[in-house]
Parts: sequence; structure tokens; C-alpha cells
Amino acid sequence: MLKLNISKKASKFLKKLPPKHGKQLAVCIRALQENPRPQDYSHLKGVLSNFLRVDSGEYRIIYETAGDTLYIILIGKRNDDEVYRQMVRLV
Repeated sequence: MLKLNISKKASKFLKKLPPKHGKQLAVCIRALQENPRPQDYSHLKGVLSNFLRVDSGEYRIIYETAGDTLYIILIGKRNDDEVYRQMVRLV
């Protein structure tokens, strides 16, 4: 199992969610700790090609792995491209 490191932005987003959605994302993040490359993951493109993404319900989780650590970078709405604009600003 990978160690978990959640960014401040992702943590703030999780705290604002309704409990049902927060639990759904927590289950997905725990699954990523066990298997960081599930069947439905994909690599981002362009300048963000080092990062991976997975969808969980109506949310998108942007993450990367390094060594034995899973880094959750951002979590955002799935139908909203804002999560990618935020990632470009972070990189």
C-alpha cells in the first residue's frame, strides 16, 4: 500500500463536499493506494503528461506516484475544465 500525500487544494475541496460525496472520493483514494493504475485511469496530455487522472462519480482526481507515495494533486468537477486550468497554473 502506498503512503498518501494530499495537497492543500485537494484537502480544502474534500472538506467542502457533502458527506456522501466525500465518502465516495475517500473510497476511490483508498483504492488508488492499493492500485495506482486502475482500469479506468489515463495520463494527462501536454505539459501535464507526468500526471494521471481517474474519475469517481462526478469528480476527477488528478494524482501522481513517486516511489512509495501517492500524491493527490487536485480534485475537481468532472464536467468542468477548471481542474485542468488549475493544474497548468500549479505546474
